[in-house]
Amino acid sequence: MATEHAPTASEYIVHHLTHWKSATQTSLVDWSVFHLDTLFYSVTLGLFAVFLLARAAKKATSGVPGRFQAAVEILVEMVHDQAKGIVHSPESRKFVAPLALTVFVWIFLMNAMDLLPLDLLPNLWSAIYGAAGHDPHHAYMRVVPTADLNATLGMSLAVLLICLYYNVKIKGLGHWIHELFTAPFGAHPLLWPVNFAMQLIEFVAKTVSHGMRLFGNMYAGELIFMLIALMGAAWAGTFGSGLLWLGGVIAGSIWAIFHILIITLQAFIFMMLTLVYVGQAHESH
Repeated sequence: MATEHAPTASEYIVHHLTHWKSATQTSLVDWSVFHLDTLFYSVTLGLFAVFLLARAAKKATSGVPGRFQAAVEILVEMVHDQAKGIVHSPESRKFVAPLALTVFVWIFLMNAMDLLPLDLLPNLWSAIYGAAGHDPHHAYMRVVPTADLNATLGMSLAVLLICLYYNVKIKGLGHWIHELFTAPFGAHPLLWPVNFAMQLIEFVAKTVSHGMRLFGNMYAGELIFMLIALMGAAWAGTFGSGLLWLGGVIAGSIWAIFHILIITLQAFIFMMLTLVYVGQAHESH
């Protein structure tokens, strides 16, 4: 690409922050629009997570485990211990513990897409898009599903539905409805609207914060990688641009190493909050 046609810094960032969509979004909330890149990578990595766990189960042996089996066993034991300490129903843990394990592995894999070279998959998609006769400049591709608010809120909504299910299953529909109107301030009829409003606020706040926390951290991490990439793109054959390029390499390496902690921590936090919220669904006020 000729220099005069190279995108500006703002154009570069906007291009990388634009999703591959099924249609043009016409309003702030448009349920007819799907982010195809988020769907592709989240489903693909979800299937890969299931494949990894199934392979570990199939290859499990009572003898001396290999490194892969040992790593999975450590992970399974960690999730089981956390689930046992939070969800006290052994029957519920038969579903909740595997769910938490799957959530952790799945989110870790989606977060880890941020460690790939920033332009690798987008440039590959641009070449394929252009070879198909389309304008490669309009080939949009975001590869980190958890940097999409739609994905993280979708997962948190799924956790909310699971919590509602266990509220009804453990407490019974009648008792749960009674709890909605009598907790936390008491059973006086004048307090029913206040109690119900507080319960709704609690459910909404937990769900929104659950999804927003993961999205915010991954979106910020993705944006920092873009800013570092712009430092690397500043090379122009001069001493100053060379220093800026070198700074980009050093900053990118440091941030990538630090980001390994972030992607793991965010997967762990989402998993733990899932366990906490399901555990709360087992408790009566």
